[in-house]
Amino acid sequence: MDQYPDAVLFDRDGTLIEDVPYNGDPAKVEPMPGAREVLCLLRAHGVRTGVVSNQSGVGRGLITDGQVAAVNARVEVLLGRFGTWQVCPHAPDDRCSCRKPLPGMVTRACEVLGARPERTYFIGDIEADVKAGLAAGVTPIMVPTPVTLADEVDRAPHTARDLRGALAMIL
Repeated sequence: MDQYPDAVLFDRDGTLIEDVPYNGDPAKVEPMPGAREVLCLLRAHGVRTGVVSNQSGVGRGLITDGQVAAVNARVEVLLGRFGTWQVCPHAPDDRCSCRKPLPGMVTRACEVLGARPERTYFIGDIEADVKAGLAAGVTPIMVPTPVTLADEVDRAPHTARDLRGALAMIL
């Protein structure tokens, strides 16, 4: 089944779930429209899935690693299990190698999933997601939200109206 990608990676906030800034409360997790359906279809076709997420609230002292883990666990209850979770807990000034737009987490997700970057997609809602994907050699697809800047959308190599539209581009 070489027609399907090896893997599809997702940004968490604003892509898989509604963006609640620095969310440490699993009760506030609300899936984005179509997220469960898209994930079920990908998994039904044997496509591996993963999440790549900056969580600078940890580095800023606003939330804890435990709260991030609890929110991620709730995401899996609502959307199913992912093959990998790559989370950067650092603040922007920490100069780590994992924080998007750097490719560290995307590259690591591909390694963990056994996915070839050239056969992997990364769906996100902001330019940092697109840049991380491009730098890692995967195909980025931007699914803009109301907070996505218009010039970021213009620069994105691939855009979709929503997650269902992104899935149509992939499958």
